[in-house]
Amino acid sequence: MSPLSLDLLRTFLAVHRTGSITAAAQTLGLSQPAVTAQVKTLESVLDRPLFDRLPRGVAPTPAADELARRVSPGLDSLDEVVESELPSDEAVHLGGPAEFLCEEVMPMLAPLVRDGLRLRFTLGLSDDLLAGLAAGRLDLVLSTVRPRLRGVRADAVYDEEFVLVASPEVARSVSGAGPRELAGVPLVAYAEDLPIVRRYWRGVFGRRPTMAAQVVIPDLRGVLSAVRAGVGVSVLPAYLCRRDLAAGALVKLAEPPEAPINTGYLAVRSGAQARPAVAEVRSHLIRSLRAAPPY
Repeated sequence: MSPLSLDLLRTFLAVHRTGSITAAAQTLGLSQPAVTAQVKTLESVLDRPLFDRLPRGVAPTPAADELARRVSPGLDSLDEVVESELPSDEAVHLGGPAEFLCEEVMPMLAPLVRDGLRLRFTLGLSDDLLAGLAAGRLDLVLSTVRPRLRGVRADAVYDEEFVLVASPEVARSVSGAGPRELAGVPLVAYAEDLPIVRRYWRGVFGRRPTMAAQVVIPDLRGVLSAVRAGVGVSVLPAYLCRRDLAAGALVKLAEPPEAPINTGYLAVRSGAQARPAVAEVRSHLIRSLRAAPPY
């Protein structure tokens, strides 16, 4: 029987946190067979199963949850010591929605970059980015869904407000801003299932949208461009169309008493914030995002 070792416990914790042998292997820089073998070795040492195999990934047993609770503080503390010894010029890997990172976050981080910070951005959807965070490929993630991952800490840092907008020409062509008046107006959306439009319709009109998108562009900046050009109406984050609204290139079609919002979170994986650069970016973003006007 092999002795209990830190390597076995590190591998176990990576599998427990990611819920996947594959993701744990990527995090640790090992092959999948090596991770599987180490998990089996640990199960043999402890004489109890730690994971149930699923069609996709693994699920921890109660014994695994208890073991993770006991060993994670110590292993995370060791990782913090190791992380703190990394070169200070190592790049910080930050993930988030493309539009928000480019429009709002990059200007906030400009002073740190001028002082020597090295940044690497990964753009994408929150679920994919959070998986990358848990797997160790990212240091920080700005997420529009609340993270509920083991080994990940998340702070609410901003509220994203949504507005129903159109060009002045389109706005003049509609008789009102209700579902009935907008039923015949071309809709521009981010995705076929209308995630942002659906949230707005439910929050403001109390119902699901019944129309389909006439134009789908999987980039909110493209949606903004189409609406500005008079293609149709859409629901967009207020931060993205603030300048166009101020300049009169877009108009709000409705002024609800309470505009629908979506809370954004800044997530960091355990151990990563021990790196000075990661800690600096995290604290700078928390301060800057919370001090900024509503989005």
